[in-house]
Amino acid sequence: MALNPFFLQGASSEQRLVQDLINEQLRMFGVDVTYIPRKFVNTESVFQEVQSSKFDDNFSIEAYVNTYEGYSGAGDVLTKFGMSLRDEVTLTVSKERFEDFVAPFMAGLDDGSGTGEIILSTRPREGDLVYFPLGQRLFEVKFVEHEDPFYQLGKNYVYQLKCELFEYEDEVIDTSIDAIDTQIEDTGYITSLQLVGAGRTASVSAAVNVSNGYVREIFLNNDGYGYTSNPTIKFTAPTTGVSASAVGILTTKANVTSIKEILMTGAGQGYTEAPIITISGGGGTGAAATCSIESSEKGVIQFNVTDSGVGYNTVPNVYVYPSTVGAAATANIGIGSTGQIESITITESGEYYTTAPIVTIDPPPNRMAPIQSVYLSAGGSGYTDGDQFFAVSGGNGQMATIRAVVTGGSVSSVYSTPLFGGGNYLMWDVLTLLGGNNDATVTVNNVSNAYFEGGGQATAVANIGAGGTVTDITVLDGGFGYMGPPPFGGSLVTITNDGANKSVPGNCDGSFCNAVGIASIGITGSDRVIRSVYIKDPGEGFAQSGNLTPYVVVDSPDIISGVGTYIFNEVVQGMRSGIQARVKEWDVDTLVLKVSNVGIGTTNAQGFFPGETIKGLESGALFANVEFTREDTADKYNDGDIFETEADSILDFTESNPFGTY
Repeated sequence: MALNPFFLQGASSEQRLVQDLINEQLRMFGVDVTYIPRKFVNTESVFQEVQSSKFDDNFSIEAYVNTYEGYSGAGDVLTKFGMSLRDEVTLTVSKERFEDFVAPFMAGLDDGSGTGEIILSTRPREGDLVYFPLGQRLFEVKFVEHEDPFYQLGKNYVYQLKCELFEYEDEVIDTSIDAIDTQIEDTGYITSLQLVGAGRTASVSAAVNVSNGYVREIFLNNDGYGYTSNPTIKFTAPTTGVSASAVGILTTKANVTSIKEILMTGAGQGYTEAPIITISGGGGTGAAATCSIESSEKGVIQFNVTDSGVGYNTVPNVYVYPSTVGAAATANIGIGSTGQIESITITESGEYYTTAPIVTIDPPPNRMAPIQSVYLSAGGSGYTDGDQFFAVSGGNGQMATIRAVVTGGSVSSVYSTPLFGGGNYLMWDVLTLLGGNNDATVTVNNVSNAYFEGGGQATAVANIGAGGTVTDITVLDGGFGYMGPPPFGGSLVTITNDGANKSVPGNCDGSFCNAVGIASIGITGSDRVIRSVYIKDPGEGFAQSGNLTPYVVVDSPDIISGVGTYIFNEVVQGMRSGIQARVKEWDVDTLVLKVSNVGIGTTNAQGFFPGETIKGLESGALFANVEFTREDTADKYNDGDIFETEADSILDFTESNPFGTY
């Protein structure tokens, strides 16, 4: 039959009273814990398997510690993979407090489809985390009991969270609370990236043989087999001179290791006939090589690294060109102008330009007290008849230029206003007209007390012909205020010589062949540098015009300068591989970046490429990667690597497998 309607089984006022009393007790005898809901980042679409999750929200809530006598659970257990900590704790939280202060925020991430970041937002969920501040530890909720105590006055008032010590499995924890986030800073599968901060282009010099007879080319007639290390390469010595030297580079194909190529470390000199090459050592056999010599030309016989550079993650190219001659020119000032450059005369056309060089004309000089007018003092003799320009003495390097008329070798008259007034003159100065017998003079009639800025700077461009020489220079803007043509203090014209070399490496044009080197990269500290340069092709014809100093070009390093500071927990990405990972630690001194959650790149790469730029997507930091290996360097829950290392020192498999042959 029905319950007695005259007795209440739980009035709402009584239920509120019980809930208030429980809330008050939790505030009096509980501790403040941080509840961290789990968000699903990536779910497998077929089986709905959670592949990755993150914890980036936090809610402070009071909780009573049921296991007040200490942690429960199995405690510390020694497993075959090391020590496993299995502490447990049971916490009681208010149902009302959770529903009022936590659930509303979680509800915004629950779209009701069962596929959102949060599924079931109305109560605590298994898999969420709780930060226990007394022990400074993270616990994972394994079970939520919501019916204990059992329906007092017809209602439940608390949740009991049965938690186990959290074992990290590549989850992203980014709550913005340092005490929580740093709990897993050195935990989990962490790999290290050795980065490089600032690159520097290496400098290499090339030595050319003084006496003829160097090794021109090596022919690998048989690559041999069975090599376990680099073989020794020896050349017979010349009668007088220096022996050649080389190294063998190995390659492995189909489990057979042979010699890929032989590179010279020195081409030698003084050979009158091709030396005999002997290949020995390295555990292999069967390799044989011969060579040819160059007996009449000059070539590169050795490379010397003068600056190892920094930041070479990939092998750079080293090219050697013949010494070149840069172009040169002088400017011509227009007659009767106010100091404009009308044309430029090429005094040296240069050679081997592949692109038009840059022409630079210095700006006109600033000046104080220029001449405003002069009159003829003495006509002198020995001058060339006609309407002439003369530079006058004085001016402390800013000589004035005047126009005069010469008749019968003597100056008959002068134009009172100078073409260029120069600077630093005084009234009544007597000035000599330079040229002739230097005995004609003018007297300064007036000078200006004003300070004059230099004037307008002239500009020009050069053109090159098919032979790589500068054929002409075109004046784009003549400027104004120039003092006069050289050597009378005229403008300085400079022409770049950067492009003065052959463009095709190893190219032979009949008169010479470019030399080519191959760099060997090594690691010094955290930097990848050029250790040495081998001779790939010594070239020939490097003694043009008696100049034995060739022009060596080394490629720039992979990164010129690193910038920025990586932020803990931000995502970094390899700019070539597309791989993303999360920052665990960034050491600005050693340039070591520790990352976790390493994914697979857009190119299906399994690791960051050597030399690629690692960019922080939040910080914008940019550094180049030196090397990357997928090794578990920090996982306190897995000591398998230590066990394996120790086992290797006990078990000896060099003779035979003690467990038998399978």
